[in-house]
Amino acid sequence: MCVSLLPPPILVADEGSLARLGRSLAPYPVVAVDTESNSLHAYRECVCLIQFSTPVADYIVDPIRLPDLNPLAPFFANPSQQKVFHDAEYDLICLRRDYHFEFANIFDTMSAARTLGWPKVGLTAILDTHFGVKLNKKYQRSDWKRRPLKPEQLDYAQLDTHYLVALRDRQLQALTESGHWAEAHEDFARLARQRGDSDNAGPDPMAFWRVKGARDLTPAQAAVLQALFTYREEQAARMDRPPFKVMGAATLMELVRRAPTHTEDLQGLLGMTPRQIRRHAHGVLHAIQEGLHAPPQRPPQADRESDVVSDRYDRLHTWRKNRARARGVESDVILPRTALWDLARRPPLTHGELAHITDFGPWRRETYGEEILALLSRATPVPGRT
Repeated sequence: MCVSLLPPPILVADEGSLARLGRSLAPYPVVAVDTESNSLHAYRECVCLIQFSTPVADYIVDPIRLPDLNPLAPFFANPSQQKVFHDAEYDLICLRRDYHFEFANIFDTMSAARTLGWPKVGLTAILDTHFGVKLNKKYQRSDWKRRPLKPEQLDYAQLDTHYLVALRDRQLQALTESGHWAEAHEDFARLARQRGDSDNAGPDPMAFWRVKGARDLTPAQAAVLQALFTYREEQAARMDRPPFKVMGAATLMELVRRAPTHTEDLQGLLGMTPRQIRRHAHGVLHAIQEGLHAPPQRPPQADRESDVVSDRYDRLHTWRKNRARARGVESDVILPRTALWDLARRPPLTHGELAHITDFGPWRRETYGEEILALLSRATPVPGRT
């Protein structure tokens, strides 16, 4: 189907239209939802569009022009209305971060596709396969905060939710017929509970260790990288740009290795164009000197799991892989990684104790519980437990 055949979406950009949206969504037990954010274009991303689709209309909410979205909170928290997302985790984290919404009754079409063992689970592939619709990926990386939005951007945003209710209906039937609805429902509930890192935590002083190659540096070089990384963060915040658009990680590492001391030394360095040199020479050279005179930095040591816990985890990991291969799904469809680690660290002895394991719901306990208990009973015993 061509985008031009769809009725245009209803734009929601003032308090009156937001109130009308609430009334329009209320009668429908199933509503599709998606968001667009500007993570590729800002230092701190924000939700820039929220799309809703019912069986009869598509809506696009503009949070940039309508920052108070509290009237939507009851909808998201309503257990009687199912909210259908595709790849819900990121959307839920962003909506919770920006608006403190709480969520109930989520259906994730990507999670459902994974549970069903579909070979392709991206929305572009699913819409093509099941509805003959081809998404134009050109606008996937748009700066969604920039106004005015182009008609083509609105078309793209509309398609992200327009078919989700129909897709959900197909998947619900397939999940029910295959006996995997309860399994999928547990995963939807887990997604609704998840929370991202708090924005109030402040900058992470150890974040520079995540730069590729950082752990191969000497302690003295690592101190220089820390200073350069801090400078880049400050500039990114000031310019409201993603850090990688201020200076790439490869450029940071090249600066660390060469430790230039004069502006002319920056010429020819990877990523240091004439414009970059004019803009950053003073700050970069100052940061390098700060790093050279700072205390050496050594990589933080992660807490090492005991051999007993690691052995249990390896056994569980192998069991999960074999189970997934036999069923034709990805391993984490069987059990999420959080459950594997909790089982390895706090091995249950009884079926009742399985209820206390993270992300191990009733369906999975009933389906895999006896296998898990038998596997753990053959593993290294827990000290003090018999």
